[in-house]
Amino acid sequence: MPLFNHADGQHLDVEGASIYFELRGNRNGKPLVLLHGGFGDMETFNALLPFMKADYLLIGIDSRGQGKSTLGDVPLTYARIQKDVEEVLKHLGITTASLIGHSDGGIVGLRLAAEGNITIEKLVTIGSHWHLAEDDPARALFAEVTAESWKAMFPESYNVYQRLNPKPDFCTLTDQILRLWLDTGPVGYPGEMIRDITGSLLVVRGDDDMLISRQQAVEIADMVAGACLLNVPFASHTIHEEKPELLMSCINEFLGK
Repeated sequence: MPLFNHADGQHLDVEGASIYFELRGNRNGKPLVLLHGGFGDMETFNALLPFMKADYLLIGIDSRGQGKSTLGDVPLTYARIQKDVEEVLKHLGITTASLIGHSDGGIVGLRLAAEGNITIEKLVTIGSHWHLAEDDPARALFAEVTAESWKAMFPESYNVYQRLNPKPDFCTLTDQILRLWLDTGPVGYPGEMIRDITGSLLVVRGDDDMLISRQQAVEIADMVAGACLLNVPFASHTIHEEKPELLMSCINEFLGK
């Protein structure tokens, strides 16, 4: 299966931003949406693609302000990204889909599945919060993030952003993403609404993930009826890049049930 390459996709104008997406796989297959994490882009899923079954229509979307999608002028929130995804799927004539979301992408996936504007049949979240408590250890990690610290710690992430984004402004993006991560209001984390999810859910966590605790993952699985939990040893927040074959063997089984 060809990988995401940021060369042959499409743009959709949504609320002042240009949202970039690419299609892969079987154009007549069941839709499977891929949503990346913060400061990332759709290519972070490329490690998984060789192990995916060929009978899905893959829809990779760069979240607002990231990859080849522009930021626009409205505040970046999980609700805003959710709406962007809904608009892309509406543009494609898709009303029912499955979804794999990493970190922020999984948080958006939980919102999508709970609200039901698009029917999410099967959802896989990887390293995703359902809420951010006042004593969540992730808060301390978020507090240390600045544009300069991110460039120093993840220079490749910064360089890819600068290369791909049509209107790069890394300082503004960093400010917006930090606000996104710390927003505990109604446009932020899905919170208790995840109890409304009726589709199938697989909650994935790497056991060495410093951002999401075991407790957080267990809580999601316990709050959603019939949810499955996969806690993988010797893996971190980016398990989909570290152990793609192992992870996709489980995801393929989940999607096939």
